[in-house]
Amino acid sequence: MSFRLAAYAVCIEDGRVLLARCVSPTGDTNWTLPGGKVEQAEDPFDAVVREVAEETGCEAVVERLLGVDSRVIPAAEARSGMEHQNVGVFYQVRITGGVLRPEQNGETAESVWTSISDVAGLCRSSLVDVGLALARTLPATGHVSPVTVGGLIRH
Repeated sequence: MSFRLAAYAVCIEDGRVLLARCVSPTGDTNWTLPGGKVEQAEDPFDAVVREVAEETGCEAVVERLLGVDSRVIPAAEARSGMEHQNVGVFYQVRITGGVLRPEQNGETAESVWTSISDVAGLCRSSLVDVGLALARTLPATGHVSPVTVGGLIRH
């Protein structure tokens, strides 16, 4: 089993959410939240700010911790073909500067502000639904029910 600790940014402004369009090595496109792997000895708080800058070109400030999501992706569904656990730390962030742009030398082809009402029609990572649910409900435990994967929602 592989394991990954990641930090994700939930940026909501005027009924819109900031999303990043990732393109896999096989050419598959998927919308997700800005964020990604926490590097060795890096604090997730710092990682989310770094990831937003790398993937979107924008500067961000963390406003609050929203919660933590832990999911195991079965080997049959994982890109690597081996069972994978992802632990994601979700933060509410506010964009303070910068200009949206593609990630330089990375997987993020573009970042856009998307109406929250339009998210349901996008081919997206389940992380988007988790982040929006955490931002909407602000559960005291920082935990929401797992998002069902299928249709337009992927791991």
